[in-house]
Amino acid sequence: MDLLHTLFLFFHILGTAALLGGWLATFKNPAVSQWQHIGAWVMLVTGLAMVGSLEMGDGTVNHIKIGIKLVLLIGVLVAAVLGRRKVAKNEPVPTGMAHAVGGLTLINVAIAVFW
Repeated sequence: MDLLHTLFLFFHILGTAALLGGWLATFKNPAVSQWQHIGAWVMLVTGLAMVGSLEMGDGTVNHIKIGIKLVLLIGVLVAAVLGRRKVAKNEPVPTGMAHAVGGLTLINVAIAVFW
C-alpha cells in the first residue's frame, strides 16, 4: 500500500507542477493552458486516490484539512475548465480567472506543507 500511495503522491506533485508552472509561465499575459487543465484533473484524481489508500490502510487522515484542500481544488478545477472553454472559443481569459488557477493552487500547496 505504501508503494501505491507514493505513486499517487508522485503524480499529485506532477499535477501541481503543471498548474503552478503554467501559471508562472503565463503570469504577464494570463491564460489557462491545456497543461493546467490536465494538472487540475490529475490533482483531483490522485488526491482522492491518496485519501482512499490511507483510509484503506492504517494511515490517519485529517478530514478537515482534506476537506479544505478539496474545496480549493474544486475552485481551481472550475476556473481551469472555464478558462479552457474561453480559449477554445478564442475568447480572452479573464485575468482573475487565470490567476485564480495559480493562486488557489499555491494556497493549496501551502496548506499541504504548513498544516
